[in-house]
Amino acid sequence: MIAETVCSAVSAAGLGIAAVTAYRKRFLAATRIAAYSLVPIGLVMTGVVEWLADTALSLTAWAGFGVLAVAWVLFMTTRVVERRRGGTRKERRAARAAARPDAVAPAASAPSLGQGAGPAARPAASSRGDDDFSDIEAILKKHGI
Repeated sequence: MIAETVCSAVSAAGLGIAAVTAYRKRFLAATRIAAYSLVPIGLVMTGVVEWLADTALSLTAWAGFGVLAVAWVLFMTTRVVERRRGGTRKERRAARAAARPDAVAPAASAPSLGQGAGPAARPAASSRGDDDFSDIEAILKKHGI
């Protein structure tokens, strides 16, 4: 009974604010305020408010909310653990496969280079003053460019 009275008062106040807003020639905002203010009285008329009031005083409903909270905590805990481990099972399996030395990329036609291929040798610096570009050349050769 009290909830219905409060919802009716909120709707009446909202419609009053909408009327003042429309008087100030802000019709779009007034229409939006009127729409929001009709929601509480609509909830009362459909019986949702009464159902919520009955649910709020029910021990079974609160136990159900507790079970939902426990389920949510368990779900979030598994997500945190999964992120700390490095992703899903599929991602971990892919990471292990990539760590093997005999692994081949899915689209590769030949196996990747093994341990025999070392980094490119650093080119000898010439005496003409090309020293500043030798580092850049070494990086480009290292990446095969």
